[in-house]
Amino acid sequence: MKSLSRSLLLSTILSPALAFAAGEALSNEDIEALRQFIFTKRQETLKELSGKLSISGETRFEFQATGETKNGVRQRGSKGATDVPERGFDIEVNVMIDYRTERTWASIKIEFDENAGIFEGDAGRVALERGYFGGRFLLGNTYTGDIEMGRRQMGRIFDSRIEFASRYDGVLLKYDQALRDYGDVYLHGGGFVINEKQNHYGFAFEVGFLNIANTGAYIKYSLIDWDTKSFDSEEEENRFRYINSQFILAYRFVPQPFDRVVLLYSAVLINHAANRLPITNDQKANIGGYLGFSIGQLRKKGDWAIDANFQVVEAQAVPAFDQTGIGLGNAARCGLYTCKSDGTGGPTNIETAAGSGNYRGFVIQWDYLITDNLNVSQNWQQSQTLNKDIGPFRRYKQYEIEFIYAF
Repeated sequence: MKSLSRSLLLSTILSPALAFAAGEALSNEDIEALRQFIFTKRQETLKELSGKLSISGETRFEFQATGETKNGVRQRGSKGATDVPERGFDIEVNVMIDYRTERTWASIKIEFDENAGIFEGDAGRVALERGYFGGRFLLGNTYTGDIEMGRRQMGRIFDSRIEFASRYDGVLLKYDQALRDYGDVYLHGGGFVINEKQNHYGFAFEVGFLNIANTGAYIKYSLIDWDTKSFDSEEEENRFRYINSQFILAYRFVPQPFDRVVLLYSAVLINHAANRLPITNDQKANIGGYLGFSIGQLRKKGDWAIDANFQVVEAQAVPAFDQTGIGLGNAARCGLYTCKSDGTGGPTNIETAAGSGNYRGFVIQWDYLITDNLNVSQNWQQSQTLNKDIGPFRRYKQYEIEFIYAF
């Protein structure tokens, strides 16, 4: 156990050093300094470091049943137009390691996500979902300032039901301020890597005003810029032509005698960089939004929570690689501007343009804690094409049940 703790601690300590050295050859002096650093840290115990090390995890088992049609043609299953199955089983394991001192911290999450099956299943799909370290450079009576470097999901930083599915590999600055009798404000943002081979980088930030005048109301505004580089082809230009603003207005309260937390929320999103194009009928299709509510919280055995929202997302509102909304399934993996969603396959036209946007639909999710550790989560979502003049007419629906054991 002691060797395991030391190994985990060593990995956490080495993260900053390796991050700063990434992409550059180490000199002999660097290597020797690193060896001395490792040797010194091996002599220290967790107690001497005055830090807190925690290890946690999740084991998940998931079943999905999905239906999708394109111009009335079935897309999934043995008689579908693609080889994507109608029903799927997944096994997922997540291992989380966190280390914290008084003013520094590090966080790691390793994900093992496998399709079930002896013959059609897979093995070895391992991903670093989270890996960052941080420190506090401002500490006042009512405010804090932090800096963090590394990787995490954008959805862990910024709030949205329809965007922020991408990874945030970069530097994040955070400022939080408590205003007595007025509420809490924050500003979180920074820069991230999109494609280092093409010197393509983006930036994003979110500002929020929470618990306004102690009423439970809050507002948030976020901006993310993907359109920071010029490309040789028009299709590649369009693929990253997204500068998205999103406004969220919400109200959290506990009605009596119901005595459960209720959240009412709404949001509107605008892609400022969208152009009028032939595939969008020479109109901008750059607006998205959602309206919904949630009831309840999960804390102990017997707790339940439900969340439901209605979404409308136009074709140019959110890039396919960053979309977290319902979507339209897109089993054929066809993009909006190119025949393949990864930007390859040649350009599309107004009849073939697809992608993950141009839909309206709703989603309902229900969670129940069977024990303090075991949660069962059920989700139903369905959608259909929003603008029939753009691309094929598609319908999509999916039921999902997932068992999650956390430890």
